Amino acid sequence: MTTLDAVWPLFGLTLRTPRLELRPVLDQDLPAAVAAARSGIHEPGRNPFSTAWAEAPEHELGPRMAQWHWRCRAECTPESWTLLLGIWHAGEFIGCQDVGAKDFSALKTVTTGSWLTQSMQGRGFGKEMRAAVALYAFDWLGAEVAESEAAGWNEASLGVSRSLGYEANGITRKAWGTQVETVQHVRLTPDSFKRPDWTLRVEGHEAAAKYLNIS
Repeated sequence: MTTLDAVWPLFGLTLRTPRLELRPVLDQDLPAAVAAARSGIHEPGRNPFSTAWAEAPEHELGPRMAQWHWRCRAECTPESWTLLLGIWHAGEFIGCQDVGAKDFSALKTVTTGSWLTQSMQGRGFGKEMRAAVALYAFDWLGAEVAESEAAGWNEASLGVSRSLGYEANGITRKAWGTQVETVQHVRLTPDSFKRPDWTLRVEGHEAAAKYLNIS
């Protein structure tokens, strides 16, 4: 019998850290993802994302999240891809970590973004999940640069970046919904990466890399 990951190879990818499991969100995981987002991600009116998706009315949040996950799958090609990885801790869905790239074969550069439920913030999970995708990008995909960004006031995200060795990479002003934010860009390389003292365990890499045309 043909399995789901045989049809869509990226579904077989799993990253494991000491406390977390990161893997693509399947359709049956979407209700847990929506419930996690509805439980609260940030303080009201203090939007850390380039779009205020987490502040959408409750009846709109579910459809928007589902559409975003489906869109990322549908538009995933070797030339432009985004892996949306759900985060599980002790069997509970607690957030998402994405890693993506455009023209990866030439640029060897990935970008990352994430969200974590408020109840799980302040426990080091944000650093652990970012370290996981940095390890995967550098050691498994052969990336040479990992980039990220955060609003200038978002000390939690910027603190995670500094703790892993990211270096400041310029400031821009962007329209985030109805707000204008000063955005700090950060950049990480294998040389500046402050590696964790644990080993990332990876399953399903070969099939995923083959689909993304990464040798």
